[in-house]
Amino acid sequence: MKNKTGDIIQRCTSDAERVRIFIAEQMVSVVRIVIMMGLSLYFMFSMDWRLSLVAACAIPVIVGYSAFFHAKIGGSFEKCDENEGILSTIAQENLTGVRVVRAFGREEFERKRFEKQNVYYTGLWISLMKLMAVFWGIGDFISGLQVLLILVLGSVFCVRGTLSAGEFIAFLSYNMMLIWPVRQLGRVISEMSKAGVSIERIMYIMNSPVEKDRDNAVSREETDKALKGDIIFENVNFGYEPDIPIVSDINLTIPAGSTFGILGSTGSGKSTLMHLLNRLYELPEENGKITIGGVDIADMKAEDLRRNIGMVLQEPFLFSRTISENISITNRNMSMEEIRKAAKIACVDEAITEFKNGYDTVVGERGVTLSGGQKQRTAIARMLTSRAPIMVFDDSLSAVDAETDARIRRALSESLGDSTVILISHRITTLMQADQIMVLDKGRIVEMGTPDELLEKNGIYRKIYDMQLSLSEDETA
Repeated sequence: MKNKTGDIIQRCTSDAERVRIFIAEQMVSVVRIVIMMGLSLYFMFSMDWRLSLVAACAIPVIVGYSAFFHAKIGGSFEKCDENEGILSTIAQENLTGVRVVRAFGREEFERKRFEKQNVYYTGLWISLMKLMAVFWGIGDFISGLQVLLILVLGSVFCVRGTLSAGEFIAFLSYNMMLIWPVRQLGRVISEMSKAGVSIERIMYIMNSPVEKDRDNAVSREETDKALKGDIIFENVNFGYEPDIPIVSDINLTIPAGSTFGILGSTGSGKSTLMHLLNRLYELPEENGKITIGGVDIADMKAEDLRRNIGMVLQEPFLFSRTISENISITNRNMSMEEIRKAAKIACVDEAITEFKNGYDTVVGERGVTLSGGQKQRTAIARMLTSRAPIMVFDDSLSAVDAETDARIRRALSESLGDSTVILISHRITTLMQADQIMVLDKGRIVEMGTPDELLEKNGIYRKIYDMQLSLSEDETA
C-alpha cells in the first residue's frame, strides 16, 4: 500500500546494478589508487622534498572539493532516482492496465502523462550532468595548475643547479603517476555519492520488518487441531491508518463446519476481517483478539495458519503458467484426475476442455487469457485442491451469472464436507443457503441471524433483498 510496484522494481534493478558497478569497478580502483599515490610520493620525496610538498598540496584540495560536491551530487542523484521510480510506475501501470487504457480512450492522456514525467526526469539528469561537468572542470583546472607549478618550479631548481635534468624528468613522470590517481579518487568520491543513495534505497527494502512468529508459537499439530474449531472475533478494532478505523467493535462466533455469510456495502470492512483472520494484516494486541478452536491466531505460525485457510479473492491472481499448474499450485504432485475434479466442482472444467490445449493452455499475464468468470472459477478450483478446513470466498462469484453461481454453490455444498465456509457477497442469492449471515455497515455489525430472521427484521438485509428481487423480476420480464 505504501510503496508502488514500479518504484520497488526500480530499486531492485537500477539501484542494485549501480551498487554492483561501484563495488566491482570503483572499489577495486581504490586499492590501485592508494598504491600508486604511496609509491609516487615516496620516490618524489626521495628526489626533492620542496617540489614534493607542492605536488602533495593538490591532494587535499581535490579531496576537499570532491567532498563538497559529494553532497550536491548525492542530493541531485536521489531526485533522479526517485523520479525514475515514478516513471517506472507509470510504465508498469499502463502496460499492466493496457486494456483499461484502451477501453476508456486514455492512450493520448497516458502518453502525455508519461512524456511529461520523462521530460522532467530528463531535465533532472541534465542538471546533474551540468553539476558533474563543473566538478570535472574544476578537477582538470586544479590538475593542470599543479602540473604547471611543478614544471615552473622544477625548471627554476634545474637552472639553480639544485635539481638535475634527469631527476626533474623522472620527477615529472612520478607526478603524472600521482595526479591522475588523485583525480580518479575524486571520481570514486562522486560515484560513492550515487552508490550511497542507491544503497539507502535498497536497504529500505532489506530493512523492512520481517514477518515473525511469536517465540512461544503453538506447534503445527496443535494448529491443525484448533483450526477445526469455532472462529471467534472478540472486540476487534482495526484501521490501516491509526485515526481511520475500518472495523469497530466486532464480536462474533462462526461455528465450526457452518456456512457463514457476510453482507455489506463497499468499504464496510468485509475483506478486512478476512485479511485479519488470515494474518495478512497483524492485529495489535490492544485491538482485540481472534481465536480459532480457542487458540489465538497470533500464537499460531503464519505458515501453518494460512496453509489451513483457503481464500478466493474478488480479483484473483493467476500466474503466467498453464491452467493445470495454476490449479495444482498447492500440490505439484497432484494428478490430472484430482485437478479436473476440483475444476468440475468450480464449474470450469467444461470451459477449459473447450480450449485448444485444454489444461495445458498457458494463462497470459495476470490471467488475461481467461474471462473474469473463468479466472474466478479457476481460482476456486485452486483453493479447493488445498482441502483447507476453513474456506473464504471473498465476493469470488461476482463475475459469474446467477445460474452458474447456483451450480457452483450446489457443488461446493456437496464437496466441502466439514469445512467452515465464509461467503462474502453483494448478491443475496449467494448467501441464502448460509446458516447465519452478518450485515456490516461502516465497519460495524448492524444485523445478525439466519436468512429468514433477517427477512423478518425489515432492516438493511431486507431492503437489499427486495431491491435485488425486483431487479431480477424486471430482467425476467
